Amino acid sequence: MPRKFVDISIFLENDVLSDPPSFKPKIEYFTHQDTVERIANFFPGLQKNDLPDGEGWAVEVATISTHNGTHLDAPYHFHSTMDRALGEQKKSKTIDEVPLEWCFQPGVKLDFRHFEDGYVVTAADVEAELKRIGHELKPLEIVVVNTRAGSRYGHSDYVSSGCGMGYEATMYLLERGIRLTGIDGWSWDAPFVHTQKKFESSHDSSLIWEGHKAGRDIGYCHLEKLHNLEALPADGFYISCFPHKIRGASAGWTRAVAIFDDALMQSK
Repeated sequence: MPRKFVDISIFLENDVLSDPPSFKPKIEYFTHQDTVERIANFFPGLQKNDLPDGEGWAVEVATISTHNGTHLDAPYHFHSTMDRALGEQKKSKTIDEVPLEWCFQPGVKLDFRHFEDGYVVTAADVEAELKRIGHELKPLEIVVVNTRAGSRYGHSDYVSSGCGMGYEATMYLLERGIRLTGIDGWSWDAPFVHTQKKFESSHDSSLIWEGHKAGRDIGYCHLEKLHNLEALPADGFYISCFPHKIRGASAGWTRAVAIFDDALMQSK
């Protein structure tokens, strides 16, 4: 049976709101007509008509954060140390130090599209969803979370849409050997606009980035701004999400892909 590939990444592009305005990427495009002079700088005397069809090369210049587009967050993004709960607090791994084994594993999808925007998912919610889909977690599986945010990509409310994973929900996964997770929202945690309101009324700072901060206790990675998760079943596929190798960085861009292959699953 031939392999089937499902793209679960968003575009890196200028005109779709996938980040708050101050964090958005900027990509400048140079066409084949724009770059003839650049080529001529390498070859003095070269004229446009000397090139096939008078064309140079196409190239782009991008001003982006490591957290633009679909990307993999390293433990270093969450906190300077990790693995406190495992009895040996360590320096957090940067993206170039993340084990490659974490980035290609069987996938599991939790469907939380029914939760309202800003809802903080609990351990009980994760346990109930695993029971519903009949799946028992295995170490190193990649767990992705489908929220309402996935349907809002390309709309002005994308950044504020969807539920988020709380501390106890994240720890539920990590304590069972999961080391890489993902979500189709802007953040693994509930959107900041909702957390802000809760903080204003409670002044409880533990609410801020609680899912991310689980990485202090057990180091892990998560994918953010996934897409097309509704096209995936609950399990029966692999996820490939190798990050770009940026020395000492907190995240790296990835073309995350779900792979359906009977031979792969049977060999597991």
